[in-house]
Amino acid sequence: MATMKAIKILPNHTAEVQETSIPKVRDDCVLVRVKAVAVNPSDAKHIDRLASGGETVGIDLCGTIEEVGCNVSRPWKKGDRIATLSHGGNSGRHEEGAFGEYALSKGDLGLRVPPFLSDTEAAALPQAVNTCAQGLYQFLGLPLPDSSIEVIPSAADPPQWALIYGASTSTGTLAIQFARLSGFRVLAICSPHNFDLVVSRGAEKAFDYRTTTCAQDIRDYTSDNLQHVFDCISSSSSAAICEASISSRGGAIACVLPVKYSRPEIKTKKLLGYTSFGEPFTKFGVHTPAKPEDVAFARKFFELAEKLLESKLIKPHPIQLGQGSWQGVLDGIDKLRKGLVSGAKLVYSVE
Repeated sequence: MATMKAIKILPNHTAEVQETSIPKVRDDCVLVRVKAVAVNPSDAKHIDRLASGGETVGIDLCGTIEEVGCNVSRPWKKGDRIATLSHGGNSGRHEEGAFGEYALSKGDLGLRVPPFLSDTEAAALPQAVNTCAQGLYQFLGLPLPDSSIEVIPSAADPPQWALIYGASTSTGTLAIQFARLSGFRVLAICSPHNFDLVVSRGAEKAFDYRTTTCAQDIRDYTSDNLQHVFDCISSSSSAAICEASISSRGGAIACVLPVKYSRPEIKTKKLLGYTSFGEPFTKFGVHTPAKPEDVAFARKFFELAEKLLESKLIKPHPIQLGQGSWQGVLDGIDKLRKGLVSGAKLVYSVE
């Protein structure tokens, strides 16, 4: 049986590089020869708390398609470059996960990588695209960007505001770009050393979350008209600032982790990107059924994002290139644990 190297979780909540079998392609999947991967905070969470042992780690990858399942409807073929997702830390399917020499991905997901993007740049995109799809569009209801436009549209009159908390994260910088392409005026919350980054991606103004007047400053700036908020951090402190920034008339907040809010007139939703894979799963003891509507929306949005990427209307988060192949990826996960990465996506070339 053909084997490969992959990062596997051990029962004692550590992970190591192991020799394991190359996954067999399933009917609705593509098998990808992995060229580059990006690390995410969820990788550490699966190792440290969620997994029981045997699971493959990793979500974000870029590579070339090796095999296409018989029920995949998107026109992939062997040799195509793809930036896509794999369900890392999947207790039901240990063969899934991005951090291996080969990876399985759902054939409806992913971006065809344009020639002007490197594998490492493209690896920074898939999870962020998926999160933006669910947060900005499926929940907050922003109008979808128009992939045929040649310039970013001028902001709507009267203005429609979107606030991105954690705007200097990989999801945050993409969310800024998508919201601008949807005709919104975008405000950003992040550390001051990342203000230039978020403004370069289209934020009209950036605010420092550490100031005591942050929320009131945003309310004043928007004339109490902010109603759409995307919280890419989702801590108790970010929740407090986000809900205090929203108009006195109410609004909505999309968050990436479970947090509590005190204003009943504000609609909130915790995003769960794993529903885009179209299969039931259990995390933290909570069972989530398959959600076909999330699968359909993810496919639609990945195809749209692919066109925006080809037209250079969106660009990936700045990358920080790590060293050391698979052992380096393990070191990178530890850097995220320790909060040592800011304003850049940590990616690795693993060829």
